[in-house]
Amino acid sequence: MKKPLSIAACAAALALLAGPAIAEDLVFELKNGTGSTLTAFYTSPVGEDRWEEDVFGDQVLEPGESIEITIADGRDVCQYDMRFEFSEDSALDTTTDTQNLCELGSYTIHE
Repeated sequence: MKKPLSIAACAAALALLAGPAIAEDLVFELKNGTGSTLTAFYTSPVGEDRWEEDVFGDQVLEPGESIEITIADGRDVCQYDMRFEFSEDSALDTTTDTQNLCELGSYTIHE
């Protein structure tokens, strides 16, 4: 008589067949809908204690401009904190937000 497989054994077998999960790059368009120059843009997965490096590097995003952002950090998470910094002559303060970057096609920062 055959013995039934346990649920745990079935789950383990399926996990082995599926193989490792591959993280996909997160790509979206960032639009500057403010009247100020955006000088720095930082992201980090929700729950991280530190911000990752400035995504812009030496670039800036002028009012009305947009740029395609690619986050290729190898993680398989979607929820990211975002931090936006503006030029020193701007009246705008540093702004933060949290978004699901897996579902985001574009993001416009407003005043």
